[in-house]
Amino acid sequence: MSVFTHEITPARRAAFAVVLRVFEAGAYADRALHGQARGLDGRERSLAQQLAFGTVQRARTLDHVIDRLARCPDRLDAEVRAALRLGLFQLLFLDGVAEHAAVSQSVALARAAGSRGHGLVNAVLRRAAREGRAIVDAMGDATPGEAALRHSLPDWVAALWWEAYGPAEARALMAAANRPAEHALRANALVTTADALRAALPVAAHTTPEPPEALVVEEAFDAHGSPLWAKGAFTPQSRGSMLVSRMLDPRPGERVLDLCAAPGGKTTHLAALMADRGEVVAVERHAGRAAALGRTAARLRAASVRVTVADAAGWTEGGFDRVLVDAPCSGLGTLSHRPDVRWRASPERIAALTAQQDAILAAGAGALRPGGTLIYSVCTLNPAEGAERVAALLAARPELALADRRTTWPHRDATDGFSIALLRHTGGDG
Repeated sequence: MSVFTHEITPARRAAFAVVLRVFEAGAYADRALHGQARGLDGRERSLAQQLAFGTVQRARTLDHVIDRLARCPDRLDAEVRAALRLGLFQLLFLDGVAEHAAVSQSVALARAAGSRGHGLVNAVLRRAAREGRAIVDAMGDATPGEAALRHSLPDWVAALWWEAYGPAEARALMAAANRPAEHALRANALVTTADALRAALPVAAHTTPEPPEALVVEEAFDAHGSPLWAKGAFTPQSRGSMLVSRMLDPRPGERVLDLCAAPGGKTTHLAALMADRGEVVAVERHAGRAAALGRTAARLRAASVRVTVADAAGWTEGGFDRVLVDAPCSGLGTLSHRPDVRWRASPERIAALTAQQDAILAAGAGALRPGGTLIYSVCTLNPAEGAERVAALLAARPELALADRRTTWPHRDATDGFSIALLRHTGGDG
C-alpha cells in the first residue's frame, strides 16, 4: 500500500489539528485538545495528548533538525511544518512507535491537509530516521543557550533558571518541562473520600502522603467524560496546586477571600476544607469565567462560595480571616501540561505581570483582618514573580510577617512548580 493512502489514526489527526491551531491560530494546547479529542476512546485520547503536547514542547529542537535536513526550511508551509514536527517527535522522542507508521502517517496528514509538500515530508522524515538522532545527541548543554536548544525552551528561560538556581538545577528543570504531566485528581471531600474515589475509578490510581485528598491516575482517563466528574466526586488538579489551599488552612465558619479565583480549583478546595461552613468570596473580573466558576462550585457542592465579578486589584472590602492571592503569572512551573506557555511568556510580559501582582497583593493585604492569614502563590519558578514580590510587600506592609514558604519542583516532586508564601497579620497598624 502506498504511504499516501494509509488511513490516518484518530489520535494523529487530532494531534495534527492541535499543533496547527497552536502555532497558526494562537490556540491554547489544552483547550484545542479538548475540542479535537472529543469522542476518542481513552487510549486514542491519551496518545493524541502525548503527540500534541510533546510536539508543541519540543518545537524548537524539532525545528533545528528540520533546518538541518530540509532544503529551504524557511519556505515550508504551515501544514508541512506541522506534519514534519509531528513525525520527527515520534521518530526522535517517542518510544514504541514504528518508524514506518511515523513517516507514513505524517505524509498522509500533509496530503490530507491539501499541501503539495507531502513528498518533502516523506523525504525529510526518512532521512531523519537515519540521521536525526545523531543531530539531537550532538546538542550540548554546557551553556544556557545550548541547554535551551537541547530542551526546547527560549534562551531567556534557560538563562533565568541558570542564574537563579545554578546549572545542575536548571538542566533538571528544563528536562522536567518535557516529561508527561502528572494526572492528578482531587477527591471532593464534600462528596467522597480519596479511598472511596480510588475504588470507584475505572482506572488504576494511587494516593499520596501530601495532600491526602490527591489521587494520581496511572492510566489513560478522560476525566471530564466520567460520570464521577459530573457528580462532583473529583476535579482534575495538580498536587502542587492543592498544596496552596492546604497551607492557607481555612476553618469552618471563617470568611475567606479568593482573589483571581477562576477557574475555581483552589476556590472549591477551600470550601471543602471548611466543610462548606462559612463563606468563600471568589473574585473574578471576567463575567464569562465568573459564570463558569459558579457552575464549577455548584457541581462540586460548594454552596459557601459566593462569586463576585470585580477587579482583584481594586478590591476594598476588608475583615477576612484568610485571603488567597493566586496571582496571574508567567506559568513557568506548568510547562509539562501547558506546553505552549513557554512560547507565550516573555520578559516583557513578566515585567507587566509583576506590577499586576503587586497591586493584587496590596489589595489582598488590605482585606485581611488583624491576626488573619494570607497566601501568595504563583505557578512559576521565577524569583521576580515569587520571592521578590513577597519581599516588596513585606517592606511596604510592616504589619505582615512571613510565616512559611514552600516551593514545589517539577523535577523533584513530579508536580507543577509553585512558589507559595504564607503571611500573617501581626495585629499592628498598616
